[in-house]
Amino acid sequence: MRISRTRLVARCIRGLEPEVAAEVLESGLGSVTRLGHREVHFRLRSSRPEPIPELRTADDLFLQAARRPDFGTTKQDLTALTGLAALADTDLLLRLRRALTRGATDMPGIEVSASFLGRRTFTRYDAEDVVGTALAERLGVPYHSRRTGAAPPPGYWGWRLTLDGAHATLMLRVGDRPLHRRAYKQRSIRGTLHPPLAAAMAVLAGIRPDHTVLDPCCGAGTLLIEAALARPGARLYGFDLSPDAVATARANAAAVPVRVDRGDAGRLPIPDASVDRVLCNPPWGAQVHPRGLLADSPFRWWTELRRVLAPDGRALLLLPTTETLTDAIRHGLTPVHVQGVRVSGAQSYIVALHPSAPPKTRRRTSRTEGNLR
Repeated sequence: MRISRTRLVARCIRGLEPEVAAEVLESGLGSVTRLGHREVHFRLRSSRPEPIPELRTADDLFLQAARRPDFGTTKQDLTALTGLAALADTDLLLRLRRALTRGATDMPGIEVSASFLGRRTFTRYDAEDVVGTALAERLGVPYHSRRTGAAPPPGYWGWRLTLDGAHATLMLRVGDRPLHRRAYKQRSIRGTLHPPLAAAMAVLAGIRPDHTVLDPCCGAGTLLIEAALARPGARLYGFDLSPDAVATARANAAAVPVRVDRGDAGRLPIPDASVDRVLCNPPWGAQVHPRGLLADSPFRWWTELRRVLAPDGRALLLLPTTETLTDAIRHGLTPVHVQGVRVSGAQSYIVALHPSAPPKTRRRTSRTEGNLR
């Protein structure tokens, strides 16, 4: 079975489409054919069926099953979805999925997740049930409706329907579960970062094996773990004031070389100019409120960040607004990259900062200094 013309679709959060496309190209998976809303379309280069590497910046990966013009916006138009299901070459799709994944080969049933752009007079569940019922009938398996909110039975194969105003696309998930569900994430806390976004930030940071990397407010440890997986060899350190966060990060990072300790981001136990890269989703109050010294003096965040960064260092931060960049500039940090992303429906920004002037603070030493270099 030759698969070189197989069409796949990588789904991602809004704003990361270029990073996903770059990962597809750099991994040698295939040639990118189109970037859409939260989607990267590409064709496989390999002519032989074999398991494909995981895309860490993507939320999920699908085989394109069928594609046609978007059928309309009213509930009466939903019957056209049965035609979309009829277009899919289900026998070929099942063979391709089994060839491309190390997952289970049996299909006990199916479930469908739908999303659409623009106003419609039907719900996502209406669309899911129409196409899901038609697919299940063709495949001769049970269909699980997501309408009740109940999770599908274990092993059910996932299908995806997208309606973007121009096209209606039906897809079959390649793996047994979405890519964003990381095996290492055994524990979670409030405000934990979306793993594909953390993976993208780790790539954008330009980490090298000889770098010292710091997350001053590491939470569940997602950024540091993704950095360890993306760039092996770097020295990775995390601090958090919450004992629960420290315990969570240590549990999640058990299989990677990441050190996590309790510490206040407003007074880090780290010497001046000793960190090559800072990766962080700071607690600005959206989901997690600042604690410790940052609760009374938020500007200490920028002071400490500038103090610990090496002269040729870089900080990659996730910020809720670009207004805070004025404070960063005032504290000797120069923005060199700003990229908008949608996180849980809210606009946020990945920002890269370089030191622009020597820090004016005195060198601070600590008992952990010897471990950072």
